[in-house]
Amino acid sequence: MELLRHISEQINYQYNYLFPSKSYTTGVARLLVVISFIEDSSRIIFQWSEQLNYLRNQRGLSSTVSQIFLGLNVSIMLAGSFLAITKKHTKIAVGGLFTAVISQIVGYGLFLEFQFFLRNISILGGLLMLLAEGLTKPKSNFPGLLAPYHFDPSRYFQLAGRILLIMLSLYLVFPQQVTPMSLTLSAMGVISSFMIVVGFKVKFSAVLLALFLTAFNFLMNNWWSVNHNHPARDYLRYDFFQVLSIVGGLLLLVNLGPGSLSMDGKEKQF
Repeated sequence: MELLRHISEQINYQYNYLFPSKSYTTGVARLLVVISFIEDSSRIIFQWSEQLNYLRNQRGLSSTVSQIFLGLNVSIMLAGSFLAITKKHTKIAVGGLFTAVISQIVGYGLFLEFQFFLRNISILGGLLMLLAEGLTKPKSNFPGLLAPYHFDPSRYFQLAGRILLIMLSLYLVFPQQVTPMSLTLSAMGVISSFMIVVGFKVKFSAVLLALFLTAFNFLMNNWWSVNHNHPARDYLRYDFFQVLSIVGGLLLLVNLGPGSLSMDGKEKQF
């Protein structure tokens, strides 16, 4: 326990040293949370005809419905991303992006794609953290006195957000090849994910998991090294930006904290 506390303190110190401005890191985190939506919008725009052909031939949608579906998705994702980055109308931004995720799952018929499903669940967790970060919390007008009760929905969004955020990481941490190094990394990933769920040493756990996912992302989803004409390039690029969005959600968790519905939050109350 003392070793864990020492490591946590060192990570907190290094994080605060590298990123002294919380507003700066929060801005970077918001950008990362929505970067997969920006990339997805550009993909649809530059591959418009391919997207239309897929929806018509594979999903059986008419040309008109396909055009409307793609146009609405691009508009909602770009507008929602802009509002999220600028921290304006956060509820509308998150609601629009949430709708875009669900509509694409339905529109492209990807219910049974397990990894795709987990990635999108984790991205929804990042959006919930974005919503919690954007909500204004009431402050007491009587410092030092017991404040009147105010319903604070942000703590429930923080709880749901941090649970959903780790869904993809739980899938990724299980190694395809069993080696001492892979088993060590898997154990670290599982422990970090569990600590995030219960809200214990959240900054330490979220930074550790963000580092793990970032390393995995650059090693496994290196789309820039694949030939432009190779079909795997688009899949790797899609995965790369989605994992970046999840890393952004983890950085929001670091800055925002786990909320009162956590072990860390309860410790602060006493």
